[in-house]
Amino acid sequence: MALTTQSFESPQALTEAFAAQLVSILSDGIAKRGRASLVVSGGRTPLALFQTLSNADLEWDKVDVTLADERWVDEADDASNTRLVRENLIQNKASVANFVTLKTDHSDAKDGIGEAESRVANLAQPFDALILGMGEDGHTASLFPCSEQVEAGLDMDSGRVCIAVQPTTAPHQRISLTLPALLNSRNIFLHLTGESKKDVLTDALSGATEVQKPITAVVNRAPVTLMWAP
Repeated sequence: MALTTQSFESPQALTEAFAAQLVSILSDGIAKRGRASLVVSGGRTPLALFQTLSNADLEWDKVDVTLADERWVDEADDASNTRLVRENLIQNKASVANFVTLKTDHSDAKDGIGEAESRVANLAQPFDALILGMGEDGHTASLFPCSEQVEAGLDMDSGRVCIAVQPTTAPHQRISLTLPALLNSRNIFLHLTGESKKDVLTDALSGATEVQKPITAVVNRAPVTLMWAP
């Protein structure tokens, strides 16, 4: 287990420092390999980070952006992570980034897996930076401990990049990058705010199994930087 924690006095201080780190990582990727890739998560926590990044000086036309997971809803739906990213990150200077969605036109996420995996395969990999969140149940991306698909999503030998997930404790069918796909990243960040989320992480890492708290599967296998503010 290799968890490094960067703590900040406020969410605003976290946002400013995190954005600067990401710009440095992506700039380095562009300089070394011609393109860089960023995998983000949805939710309320990263909104300020996305908005700050959208105004950053970066060769955004050389940056691929995709999601760690997506709810299987139309982009016009308020629950759409794609909509959230388009409205908050793919704006301003970042409007020219190559944003690749996981959602397809299929009515069932299981039928869209092949197309989603083909889209991801065209992105610069290993991903330069992955930003994960975590739920109160210890899920990350859409690897939910309550779902029948959690073990398949954590399987390091499946060969799958994406998986369809049906949580029982949260609405909407989902599509998620699998654990091996998430780990295919040069820099992995866990972005949390609030004491309660930090307590959930501490409890998860103190003895929960990977199926019980899927976030532990990431921390157990790769260096992860926790970006946290109260």
